[in-house]
Amino acid sequence: MAMENATTLHGANLKHCYSQPSVSHHAMPLSMVGAGEKVRVKSISGKDETRRFLCNLGFVEDAEVSVVSELGGNVIVVVKGTRIAISKAMANRVLAV
Repeated sequence: MAMENATTLHGANLKHCYSQPSVSHHAMPLSMVGAGEKVRVKSISGKDETRRFLCNLGFVEDAEVSVVSELGGNVIVVVKGTRIAISKAMANRVLAV
């Protein structure tokens, strides 16, 4: 795959953006993580465009994510030192442990 040959994107290896989701009994969608909890990204599901979008925001494999709150259908998180609001639909695509 051509994307595997790319070196980096904003300091993140592109291979982590495009890895296929793996099934884990302990992983749960980011939308299910409670406020104040810290988790690590296990995988991202969805179309390539969605996975690329989340990767560009910093949601890469093994990145630490801290959930701040859920407000108005959005999930507010801190990823790589930046506070970000994503929709619940997007948060459902991020599997975390």
